[in-house]
Amino acid sequence: MQVEHQQVRNRLRVVLADKEITNHWLAKQMGVTDMTVSRWSTNKIQPSISQFVSIAKILNVRLEDLIEDPNSRQ
Repeated sequence: MQVEHQQVRNRLRVVLADKEITNHWLAKQMGVTDMTVSRWSTNKIQPSISQFVSIAKILNVRLEDLIEDPNSRQ
């Protein structure tokens, strides 16, 4: 599955907002800086696949919820 940058950014930002989670909180859980999470959310950089897996576990969501456009689901 090829993931477009726009979809990744939007899903991470939406999941954080839906769960009322701050960049700071996720950064502490991930062991990265607030700036790193901010850059992930704004698509300036992308998390690695292993970081996406960790984010999904921390946020208690499926990996697909972070990287897939919900409009494309059947």
